[in-house]
Amino acid sequence: MSVSRAADFWEKLDDGEIKCVLCPHYCEISEGEVGKCGARANVDGALFAASYGLITSIALDPIEKKPLYMFNPGKMIVSLGGYGCNFSCPFCQNYGISLDYKEARTEYMSPELLCEVALLALAEGNIGLAYTYNEPIIAYEFVKDCCTLIKQEGLLNVLVTNGYICSGPLEALLPYIDAINIDIKGSDNRTYTKVGGKIDDVKRTLEIAAGQCHVEVTTLVVPDENVDEIEDIAKWLSSIDPEIPYHLSRFYPRYRYSDKKPTSKEAMYKAYDIAGRYLKNVFLGNI
Repeated sequence: MSVSRAADFWEKLDDGEIKCVLCPHYCEISEGEVGKCGARANVDGALFAASYGLITSIALDPIEKKPLYMFNPGKMIVSLGGYGCNFSCPFCQNYGISLDYKEARTEYMSPELLCEVALLALAEGNIGLAYTYNEPIIAYEFVKDCCTLIKQEGLLNVLVTNGYICSGPLEALLPYIDAINIDIKGSDNRTYTKVGGKIDDVKRTLEIAAGQCHVEVTTLVVPDENVDEIEDIAKWLSSIDPEIPYHLSRFYPRYRYSDKKPTSKEAMYKAYDIAGRYLKNVFLGNI
């Protein structure tokens, strides 16, 4: 295992294990092991960011692809991802780097190099860096180091996340974040139990972020999974701010749900109409 940076947010336990307190899983990690996310390791009794700077994906994308429709529309953003995730969604659309990542190819890129890449892409309409593709929160130290350099250059940072992070680390990161898209899986713990999380922790993240940066929300609409939860999600978002842009993304068969059919267009249009009763900015994706 190649480890290049000590991790933040952990505690030493009496039995020699360490507890990661970055996300609400609070993984207790034995020597030589990694947490649920696969990216944070116990090395000689200390927590290290095992995935630091290891990039699996990088591209110059339209900002709308994040998706962010109401944040610098028409601009481009350098987007990058690593590996691992602190959820285990059976319908994961990027499972090759999020869950089944053992064979994923990585290349080390330092925050300084990525900042140079972002600056070189200014001529092509780039506005900064987006941390996306897999779950960026589990690479917290790397993301924060990149964010710091990007802000110093007057560029923007975008976080595309499942929102499963403790409030302390979140509050420390948000001053560097200009926009965030949070993936809401469902309206209650029926769906979150399947992916390995709790809805209240994600709700807290969104509520905190909504007061500090531009926020948009995405729900992957999965047949027989969360279609009937769209109304409750929209109601809750409206209670925070009815102007929050809400993206409804159409599911296609992936990972453990490879035998399911895509969400029907009729179900997508119905979800769109329902969400529109509560929110002013609703968008359909993957249609």
